[in-house]
Amino acid sequence: MKKQVNADVVVIGGGIAGLWLFRKLNLSGYKAVLLENNALGGDQTIKSQGIIHGGTKYTLSGSLTKASQCIAGMPDRWRKALAGKEQVNLSGTKILSNYQYLWSPGGLGSRLTSFFASKALRGRVDSLKPEQYPAIFQHQGFKGTVYQLNEVVLDVSSVINVLVAGLEHRCIKIDWNSNAKIIANHRTIEGIDIHQGNELFHLKAKRYVTTAGSGTADLIAQWGLVKPQMQVRPLHMVMVKHGYPEPIFAHCIGAKRVPRITITTHPTAAKQWVWYLGGEIAEEGVKYSSEALINIAKQELAALLPWANMGGAKWSTLRVNRAEPKQSSVLRPDAAFCQQVNNSIVTWPTKLTLAPNLTDEVIKILAKSGVEPSGNETFSLPENCACPKILPPFWSSYFD
Repeated sequence: MKKQVNADVVVIGGGIAGLWLFRKLNLSGYKAVLLENNALGGDQTIKSQGIIHGGTKYTLSGSLTKASQCIAGMPDRWRKALAGKEQVNLSGTKILSNYQYLWSPGGLGSRLTSFFASKALRGRVDSLKPEQYPAIFQHQGFKGTVYQLNEVVLDVSSVINVLVAGLEHRCIKIDWNSNAKIIANHRTIEGIDIHQGNELFHLKAKRYVTTAGSGTADLIAQWGLVKPQMQVRPLHMVMVKHGYPEPIFAHCIGAKRVPRITITTHPTAAKQWVWYLGGEIAEEGVKYSSEALINIAKQELAALLPWANMGGAKWSTLRVNRAEPKQSSVLRPDAAFCQQVNNSIVTWPTKLTLAPNLTDEVIKILAKSGVEPSGNETFSLPENCACPKILPPFWSSYFD
C-alpha cells in the first residue's frame, strides 16, 4: 500500500544552494523535504574553493561589470550569517581565511591602481603596506603589490555540516535509477514515488525546486520540460599537497580579465596544506592532460612564488563542470537563476557566493504563488528514510 506524505516544498539537490534554501524554509515554518541522489555537498559545491567573493576579480579590466555589481553585497551577507546575525546561522562554520588577497607580481598600471582606490570599490578593496602583507608575501623575493579583499574563505564541508544540522530527519537519500521516480502529467509534477526498504510512499508538495546543479538537466527532462536549458563550463583544477608552512589565499593579476591564478589553502588531518589552483590556469587547463597541466602549474608557482619550496609535494588534478542556465556564446551568467514552470521552480545558483540570493528569489516566487508556510513542528517522514552522507573534502580521494 502506498502511503502519501504531504509537504509544502520539496528541494531536489543537496549542494550549497539546496541546503541553504532547505534550512531557510524549515526555519520559516515550511514543511520542506530535501532529496539528494548522491551525497550532501554535491559535485560542484564540494569542489569549490570556498571563496565568498564580491566580484572584485571581475573588475580587472579597470571598470565595474554587471557580474561584479550583482554579487557586491554577498560577502557582507555571508559575514552576518557567520556571526549568527542571520536567520540562517552559520556561526559553527570553519573559516579558513578572513580575507582573500589580490597580488600583482610587478607594478600595477596606473589606471587599475586608481580604480582600486576609487569610490566604486570602497569597502571591497584595501591597499596594504608591506608590513601588512600576509606572511607568504613578506619575503625578499617578492617585489609586487598586495590588496586585501572583503572576501572570506570557508571550509565548504563545515558549511554543509552546519546547514544540515538538526534537519537530517527531513533529508532523504534517493536514487533516480532504482528507488525514486518523478510522476508527472503535462509537464506538471504530481508527486515523487520513493521506495525505502519494503515501504513505498508518495511525496506530494505544493512546489518542487531543483537545486541539483549539473543533475538538473536530467531531472527536468523526466517531467518533459524543454526549457530552461543548461550549459556547462568546465575547469581543470590543480591540487598540490605539501609541507610548506605559509598558507596563501590570493588572486594573481595577469594580462587577462580573469586572474592569472587563484590559490586557496586547505588543511589536512596530517597538518599539511593542499593548495588549490583556479583562475586562468584552470580555465585554460581543460585543454591539457593532468600531467601537462601539473607541469604548467609547477612553472607558474616557481615563477610567481619562487621562495615557496615545493620539494616533496604531491600533485594531482580534478575536473569540475560548472552547471549554469544556458547563455549565448556560453558566457558566464551574472546572477542566480530561478524560473517557475507550472508547479516547479528550476534554479541554478551559478556561484557559491549567490546561495542566499537564490533562496531569497525562490521564497519571493513561493509568496507570489500563494505558497505560505503551513507549520512544521510535527512534520515527519517515514522512519526508515535514510539521510544522505556528507561528502569529504574534495582532495581526500586523491591524497588520503
